[in-house]
Amino acid sequence: MRRSRMPDRRGAAVIDDLPDDIIFGKILITLPPKDIRRCRMVRTSWRSATFTPEFMAEYRRRQPSLPIIDGNGLLASFVTLRDAAAAGATGQQIWPFLCSCRKSCCEIRLHASSDGFLIVSRGDRFYICNPTTRKHAHLPFPRPPLPRSSSINHICIHGLYQHKSTRKYRLLLSHIDKKEATLYVLTVGANESRSIQVVMPTLPSPSPEQTRSLLCALCRSSPVHYRGNLHWFLYKSNLPGSSSTGDIIVFDTEAESFRWMRNPAHNSIMNRLFDMEGTPAFLGTSAHLNTATTAMDVWVMQDYEAETWAFKYRIDVSMIEASRLLDSASPKETSKRNLPLDSTVRFLSGMTPLNERELLVSFNDKHVLRCDTDGKFLGLVTIGKKQYCMELTDHRLQESIMPVPSSEMQGEDEDFPFSTEHDF
Repeated sequence: MRRSRMPDRRGAAVIDDLPDDIIFGKILITLPPKDIRRCRMVRTSWRSATFTPEFMAEYRRRQPSLPIIDGNGLLASFVTLRDAAAAGATGQQIWPFLCSCRKSCCEIRLHASSDGFLIVSRGDRFYICNPTTRKHAHLPFPRPPLPRSSSINHICIHGLYQHKSTRKYRLLLSHIDKKEATLYVLTVGANESRSIQVVMPTLPSPSPEQTRSLLCALCRSSPVHYRGNLHWFLYKSNLPGSSSTGDIIVFDTEAESFRWMRNPAHNSIMNRLFDMEGTPAFLGTSAHLNTATTAMDVWVMQDYEAETWAFKYRIDVSMIEASRLLDSASPKETSKRNLPLDSTVRFLSGMTPLNERELLVSFNDKHVLRCDTDGKFLGLVTIGKKQYCMELTDHRLQESIMPVPSSEMQGEDEDFPFSTEHDF
């Protein structure tokens, strides 16, 4: 029998009278991570409910996928925009989740991302971390041990993914030297790794040179996750089965094999595969346009099995009127002058969606701007007061309260350069 609603002295409903599905499914699930931590200290039932895998998975699913910007070690090593949809052109919020390391010899490098987890390296060590909870764990090198001459420069991280059958997180990585390369799968948290053979229909018995060529090509970009598989675009690959202009290569995480997938723009240059609201999307610039073009075409996956794509829109920012601040290190000198954007944007470096209506576009290899899908200029991204020396990465982040998969105790490292914005 449902309990009657009991008002408190102020006439408000007592939370005890709310059913659990409202408390957990409508209230707690919508709170910021910091507030969830506080709620866990209020009641044992709230703590238990918010620690269930189902709650934590649903919480992450509801979070937006945020593009990661590399600040090149200035005010922050890696940042992302938050609440951009609700903020104005000059009011976007920046979250510096990995800050500049105090030790110049310990550069922070970002290698992979998935489900709120990041794979980073610091010095000669690899870590899996959750920047939302500010927890991390050390990742061992593949076993059997790599050659003694190996260093972090010989290790390439290809992707982090959750294995569909076991639900465990795995890391696809390779050891590459001057003559050959070996592909490994590492089960995160179990400290188990094994080498696997590079297998694909058009390359049944690859030579050491072909294996090395493929794995080196995978190192040039980060994969797009879709249906549990990893997808990369390889530009002008010499491997059997790829077209002369390049194609998408897919790693089936269950079969642990590779296959080719057609790209939708065979006559394009500056091609790029990226994630758009959980669906693979393809960016291309038409070959007939000059190299200084500011127009880009976007396709989205329409039928995965049939490998068909649908043209979505063309982004043309060439007519945007913007301040000379876009390409000036001295804002005071040029604050009164407005020039067409194409007079300051010499070339576009890349693009990634911010949300369903807005895009981030990098240009001249040092600036990032916001625009809508019609090409309307919405603002220039800044880190602090700096508007230069930043670039878009291929990685995205969803805030997650999932614990880091590790066999070790998860403690905070006071010297690990997480942002202190979250105190989870």
